[in-house]
Amino acid sequence: MMSPNARKGWLPLVVLALGTSMIVVDATIVNVAVPAIIADLRLTATDVEWVNSIYSLTFAALLIPLGRTGDLRGRRRLFASGVAVFLLASVLAAAASSGPTLIGARVVQGVGAAMVIPMTLAIINSTYTGRQRVIGFAVWGSVIGGMAGVGPLVGGWLVTEYGWRSAFWVNLPIGALILLGTLRVPDSRDEHASGHDPLGILLTVIGTTSVVFALIEGQKYGWLTPLRPADLLGVRFEGVTPVPFAFGIGVVALIALVLVERARGRVGRPVLIDLTLFALPSFRYGAMAAMVVALGEFGLILVLPLFLQSALGYSAFQTGLVIATLALGTFLAGGMVPGLVKKASSRMVVQIGVGLEVVGALGIALSIDAEMSPWRPVPWLVVYGLGIGFASAQLASVLMADVPPRQSGQASGLQSTVRQVGAALGVAVLGAVLVTGLGSSVERHLDDFPAQVRTEVAHAVQESGGVAIAGLREPEIHAAAVAASAETTRRVTLLTALILLAGVGATLLLPRAAAPGRGHTEALADGGAETGDDEQERSTMERVD
Repeated sequence: MMSPNARKGWLPLVVLALGTSMIVVDATIVNVAVPAIIADLRLTATDVEWVNSIYSLTFAALLIPLGRTGDLRGRRRLFASGVAVFLLASVLAAAASSGPTLIGARVVQGVGAAMVIPMTLAIINSTYTGRQRVIGFAVWGSVIGGMAGVGPLVGGWLVTEYGWRSAFWVNLPIGALILLGTLRVPDSRDEHASGHDPLGILLTVIGTTSVVFALIEGQKYGWLTPLRPADLLGVRFEGVTPVPFAFGIGVVALIALVLVERARGRVGRPVLIDLTLFALPSFRYGAMAAMVVALGEFGLILVLPLFLQSALGYSAFQTGLVIATLALGTFLAGGMVPGLVKKASSRMVVQIGVGLEVVGALGIALSIDAEMSPWRPVPWLVVYGLGIGFASAQLASVLMADVPPRQSGQASGLQSTVRQVGAALGVAVLGAVLVTGLGSSVERHLDDFPAQVRTEVAHAVQESGGVAIAGLREPEIHAAAVAASAETTRRVTLLTALILLAGVGATLLLPRAAAPGRGHTEALADGGAETGDDEQERSTMERVD
C-alpha cells in the first residue's frame, strides 16, 4: 500500500476528488441549464424529461456491473476510461443541435459517470488505511455533499454569462487534469476472481433500471391511475400507466438476481454480486442507513430551490448562492472529521451527522414563509451541510470497514446503487407530497374566489410543481399561491426531517466497533498475515502498480 508519506502522497486522493467533483457538479449544472436548453434547441416536453431521466437511469443501471468490472480489470484503468468517456460525452452534448442528440450524449455521460464514481470509493478503500483512510473518506464525503450545493451556483453563473453549452465545455480542462493525474493513482484489482456473470449483469440492469424508472416517472405517468399516454420502447400505454409494470418487472428481476447469485456462488461459479458482503453487519446496516439518509437529503435539495425560484422569484444565480451555503457546512465538516474520529467512533460521527441534518431540516422548515428574506434559511443550511459532511464521509467509511480490498469495486457499486435508489425514492415520495399538497393548499388559500378560479389556478400550480406561480398576474391570486407554496414546502421539509430522524434510528443498528481502518475480514482471509492498521504489508496480489 502506498502511504501518503511515500512517493505518491495525497495526489491520488486529489485526483479522485476532482473526478467526483466533475460528475456531481455536472449533474446539478444541467438542472439549472434546462430552461436555456429548451429555448435554444426548441425541445419538446418529452425531450426535456429525458435529458435528466436518461442520465439517472443509465447511471443507476450500470453502477454494480461496472463496479465489479473495476475489481476484475483494474480500478485505475476503469476510472481513467470513465473520465475519457465522460469527456467525449460532454463534447457531444456541448455540440448537440437537437433533442435526440443531446439525449444520446446524456446516455454516454451516464456510462462514464457509472465508471468513475464506484472507482473513487474503491480506490480509496484499497489504497489508504488507518487515519489516512479516515481523511480519504472525509474528503470523498465532503465532495459528494458539497458539490451538490456548489453545482447550482456554478451552473447559474455559467449559463447566465456564457450560455448552456458552457455547462458541458467546462468539463474538458478539468477532465484533462484528471486524466494526467491518473498516472499517479495506484492500481488494484481482485486477483482471485475470474470469469463473468452475464445473466447477473442482465438481471441487475433490468432490475435497477425498472425500479428507478418507476420512482422517477411515477409522478408524471401516474402511480396507479394514468395521467397521460406513454410511449416506451415502441409500446404505447394509453388508459393504463406503465409505472406499476416497470416496478413489478424490476422487483421480479432483483429477486431473480439474488436467487441466481446464490446458486452460482454455491457451485463456485463467478458472480456479479458476492452476497456474503451482506453477512457483514457494517455493510448490511450501513447500506440500509445510506438509503434512508439519501431519501431525505435529495428530497430537500429538490423542494427548496423550487420554492425560492418559483414562489419568491429568485434568479437561478441567487438561488445558487443560497444553496451554496450548504456546501460551506459540508466542506467545514470535511476538515473536522479526522480530529473528531480521534475522540468518537465512526458510528457516533455518522449519528451526529444525521442528527445535525434533522436539526438543519427543522430549522429550514421553520424559516420558510411567504415574506422570508433570502438569507433566513442560510444558518440552517450550514448546519444541514455540516450534517451531510459528517454523515456522508463516515457512513461510507463504516459501510466499507470490513469489506476486503479485493471486493472494493463491487461493494462501492452496491452502496452507490443503494444511495441512487434512495435518492430516487426521496424525489418520488417528497415530490408527490409537494405536488399533491400544492393543489389542495392553493384551493384553500383561494377560498374567497369562485370555484372555477380556484380549480384552474390549483390545477396549473399543481401540474407545474409551482412553476406557474410566477405567471399569475392578479396580485391577490399570486399572493395566495405564494402562501400556499410556502405552506406546502414547509410541510415537505418537516417530512424530510422525520425521514432523516428514521435515518438516525437506522444508524443505531451499525456495529459499535466499526473502525475507520481496514476491517478484520480481509486479515482473516489472508491467514492473519495483515492487520487493519498496517500500511506497508498489503498483499502484492492486491496491487498492480
